[in-house]
Amino acid sequence: MTNIVAASDLEIFDTRTKAMQRIRARALQAQDPNSTFLIDEIADRLQDRLADIKRRFTHALDIGGNMKKGQHARHVCGLPAQHENLGLTPASYDLITSNLMLHWVTDLPGMLIQMNQALKPDGLMMVSLFGGETLHELRHSLIKAETEIIGGANMRISPMADVKDLGSLLQRAGFAMPVADMDTVTVHYSHPLKLMADLRAMGENNALKSRPKNFLRRDILRRACEIYMQTYSNDQGRIPATFQVMYLTGWHPHESQQQPLKPGSATMRFSDALGKPPLKS
Repeated sequence: MTNIVAASDLEIFDTRTKAMQRIRARALQAQDPNSTFLIDEIADRLQDRLADIKRRFTHALDIGGNMKKGQHARHVCGLPAQHENLGLTPASYDLITSNLMLHWVTDLPGMLIQMNQALKPDGLMMVSLFGGETLHELRHSLIKAETEIIGGANMRISPMADVKDLGSLLQRAGFAMPVADMDTVTVHYSHPLKLMADLRAMGENNALKSRPKNFLRRDILRRACEIYMQTYSNDQGRIPATFQVMYLTGWHPHESQQQPLKPGSATMRFSDALGKPPLKS
């Protein structure tokens, strides 16, 4: 199996910090189980998609552990603290899932390649991750508050992928029948601080290597909350938080799968299929 290691100077995320954030998140979740409602909701949506596939998966792997217990008998693999090398045995699983974890992976193309290599022929990968429009309201409010108070803004929310880019990544990783699609989930909160508390409980704190190492100043936080409430609150005084959820599905290639026609091998013109005369030049 190819060993994929990102160079340290190319790493986007502080993996040690992210590991510590996830440890603290589990403690917060124990205090308030409802704080993981979004993770649980997307896990259910992944489960519904898997239920539409009429196949019994006997050897499944969940990367990250965010699928609910009982959702397919499986092994669980945590994302490692360094280098993002999963160390999976090739051709070992007929199903690999991951729920809202891979947006914290620096080398996502390499991770997808590892997952494909770990699948048996005709094995299925199905994952979810946050996309680029996630938390755009919070991002805007923080940038505007910092710009007003200190004359510039720090990167407080990590960059996330676009659905078109993810579709290309699936093809580059060698998956057959790749599909990338998305949902937009909008959650309404009474106050931005409640949103931030839920983000901490989900382990979604800022873990960028380039992040400011000091805590967000209170005056900036206060101003960001004011901007958020003034700009986005509805008639009931509640504010929206947008989560763009990307779903990636791909199969390890197998000869039994439907293959695309070779260029020039079609037996019917496109205009004939539509029942229309061909256009004249």
